[in-house]
Amino acid sequence: MLEEIKKQSEQAVRELLALADPGPKSLVVIGCSTSEVGGEKIGTHSNMEIAEAIYQGIAPVLSEKGLYLAAQCCEHLNRSVIIEEEAALYYGLEAVNVMPQMKAGGSFATTAYTHFDHPVAVEEVKASCGIDIGGTLIGMHLKRVAVPVRLSVRQIGEAPIICARTRPKFIGGERAHYNPELL
Repeated sequence: MLEEIKKQSEQAVRELLALADPGPKSLVVIGCSTSEVGGEKIGTHSNMEIAEAIYQGIAPVLSEKGLYLAAQCCEHLNRSVIIEEEAALYYGLEAVNVMPQMKAGGSFATTAYTHFDHPVAVEEVKASCGIDIGGTLIGMHLKRVAVPVRLSVRQIGEAPIICARTRPKFIGGERAHYNPELL
């Protein structure tokens, strides 16, 4: 089961990146309920092994593409985000003092925290794209305007996934012309 979860996670992030085409050093937000992945109600059965499998599927892909992982915490930490300190400095984000754990932050954010070289928590990010695994509500951490993305991977484990990319806002009204490469 864990190997399949890792494969599904890797395939999902590869497909998302191919469709979203985020620029170098972009933030990619991942919200993950390991409870849902394991077939249980969100917030009831956190699982570090599932979190590790998902992390091992996603993090190497983001690293090879030069992108930053933003691991969203659960509601107990107000959906704060764990990122590398380098990303916080690059984006001018202020760190907050909290360390996620399995029951306060969630298994995935805790796993990211333990793997990152210099992890920090921040209250919010504006990511270029993301994957919501199991209904974790990542929308608050996406740039405006979020555009739904459908992948061939519809779920990871037992959890449905919803993916999004972002695009610039349209401005200017009926006489404006828009760059089709930014749609």
